[in-house]
Amino acid sequence: MVDRRQVMNFRVRAQQLDRDQGTLADTAVLDIGVQNTGPDGARWALAVRGVDVTALSAKDLILLWTIRGAPHLYRRADVGKVVAAVEPFSDADAGKRIYDASKPLKAAGIENLAALDEVAAHLRAIVTKPTVKGDVSGRLAEVMPEPYLRFCRPCDATHVYEMPFRLATTRAGLELQLDTSPPVLQRITGFRRAAAPGDRFDLIRAYLRLFGPATPKQVADYLDAPVKDVKALWPDDVLEVTVDGEVRSLLAADEEALESADGRSTRLLGPFDLFLQAKDRATLVPDAAHAKDLWPALGRPGGVLVDGELVGTWRPRKSGTTFTVAVQPWRKLPGPTRTAITDQAERLAAYRAVSLTGVDFA
Repeated sequence: MVDRRQVMNFRVRAQQLDRDQGTLADTAVLDIGVQNTGPDGARWALAVRGVDVTALSAKDLILLWTIRGAPHLYRRADVGKVVAAVEPFSDADAGKRIYDASKPLKAAGIENLAALDEVAAHLRAIVTKPTVKGDVSGRLAEVMPEPYLRFCRPCDATHVYEMPFRLATTRAGLELQLDTSPPVLQRITGFRRAAAPGDRFDLIRAYLRLFGPATPKQVADYLDAPVKDVKALWPDDVLEVTVDGEVRSLLAADEEALESADGRSTRLLGPFDLFLQAKDRATLVPDAAHAKDLWPALGRPGGVLVDGELVGTWRPRKSGTTFTVAVQPWRKLPGPTRTAITDQAERLAAYRAVSLTGVDFA
């Protein structure tokens, strides 16, 4: 039997949220990818794990559309293995990952993986120099046949389905230019896909290392993959443990870490920080009202992490030259905890290159 506190502490340690300094090379979350959504996205996620992000550039980092079609940051040196790792496990998996785009393809007798390859080939031909996404999409729609296309009411135009577009970019050897909005696509210099990702970048193993203990369904939900495919690739070197009455798996090499982890730290986690993306939300936040607060349908706040527990939410407030952090605690916070949260708000302000006006504890 493993209690919830052990699981939370293990994840804090595994995701290195308890360290003050680190490098790109030893930052574990980059093995699975760091989602870059919002102003406090991937770089802030690295900063709260002790990485000096001020010195990082496109020579060090690469941004790709990968898991769930979201933009994720990786080490540039790893790109070949990353692209191998994020490939669909099967044609059925590819169909699940491209959502509603699969239906017209199936009706036309086109397999999902073949469709991704077709889109990738055209993308590669179109993107010979840095090109804005809208221009790429427009040119792609001119050359793709009907099963690949949909009418977009908001744009009053016909586009290629979004998920095949995004997931085919890595197959085409394309990256997203850092800090561009709208996104700019360009070819990855010297791109070569690895034959296999290896254990470090294997997404199932990476999920277990960073979110363990976990079930095949939780991993499948994170990847948007079929549970059947995840089960077929489930590692042999796992231990079964029971968490909240549920049998889950842990990599055998992590047994001692699970038993001994101590997740003492205070962090302001961005809304899409990896720690908050675990698919066992009831383990992260047992209280349903608090979970609704942390994961609303629209406009996610960040999470306040204190000593292995999520204790509230936070939102940045910027008006003119003032910058405040509004904290909504779920329980009364003692003075030292408030001081630690204020220190992290100062850290956030420095990251954003603004002066902190104050922290508002609601």
